[in-house]
Amino acid sequence: MKRIRIAIVGLNFGGHIIERLLQDPGRKYFQIAAVCDLDKAKAVAMGKRLKCEVYTDLDALLANREIPAIGLYTGPAGRAGLLRRIIRAGKDVMTTKPFEVDPKAALDVLREARRRKRIIHLNSPSPVLSPDLEQIARWRDEFRLGRPIGARADAWANYREKADGSWYDNPKHCPLAPVFRIGIYHINDLVRFFGEPRAVQVFHSRLSTGRPTPDNAQLGIQFKNGGLVNIFSSFCVDDFQHYRNSLTINFERGTVYRNAGPFPNTPETWEAVELEMVTHRKGKPVVRRKKMANALSGTYQWEVFYRALRGAKLSNATTPEEIVAGLRIVSAMARAEKSGYTEKV
Repeated sequence: MKRIRIAIVGLNFGGHIIERLLQDPGRKYFQIAAVCDLDKAKAVAMGKRLKCEVYTDLDALLANREIPAIGLYTGPAGRAGLLRRIIRAGKDVMTTKPFEVDPKAALDVLREARRRKRIIHLNSPSPVLSPDLEQIARWRDEFRLGRPIGARADAWANYREKADGSWYDNPKHCPLAPVFRIGIYHINDLVRFFGEPRAVQVFHSRLSTGRPTPDNAQLGIQFKNGGLVNIFSSFCVDDFQHYRNSLTINFERGTVYRNAGPFPNTPETWEAVELEMVTHRKGKPVVRRKKMANALSGTYQWEVFYRALRGAKLSNATTPEEIVAGLRIVSAMARAEKSGYTEKV
């Protein structure tokens, strides 16, 4: 297997991505050929460590014809513009959530990428259904669970951050911060099952953060099909269950649980999943359980990205419209955070 040369742009969060790409499975598919950051010292230090090319200017990097793929890990505000420059240079992209803060700009660049036959993937929503969501969909169909009625989703961590002038400090660029930063996974997951959103409500507070943005937040979503969803995200909980991404979905005739209940979490188990489905047949309970490693929605699908770059056709690939549906919720969420009222999506 010949690895594909990739350049990592943005070395703050991109530094974490590099660590992942130096391990399996990412390193099977991609070779880090260059790094790029406006901070020259940071870029040079990483380049020396990786023994790769160093850039501080994106256009100079894009002029390098020997690098066909870009990993873009800058902040979400204005990312569509950077993506447009990359795809117009004839390169494919792996980027990250949140994809953008402007739904229209996001949809425009995703559609342009399709016209140009360029690939843009991100971790959430993933290019194809993750194993955990695929299993939930399989149970829904196999046991005829019916329409989704409601859901509760939780993600928390223990942050004690200070203001640093980054986009995390700016409500315009980081609306309802805990939901935008770690609850975004739940938004994208639930859109897959509930479909088109109708309206949102929010609550938020600042309990321990040094940033001007909140660290404790709750998002309510009403969907057009009548389904109701609540997403709780917090940076204030220190219980050794960080990023647990628990989820409960109630269907008409059954309920599915993901990582619900006590679930001690370590770096070795962050991507592990415990699923349980409860329904009934002929008056008798039916329970199904499944444990899965490396299956949690939100992980980077490097193998899928590799196959797509090699020309493989992906079945049931995520559409631009599905990606942007979550961003439309985020846009309404930002308005609700500012207004304090219910906002239509």
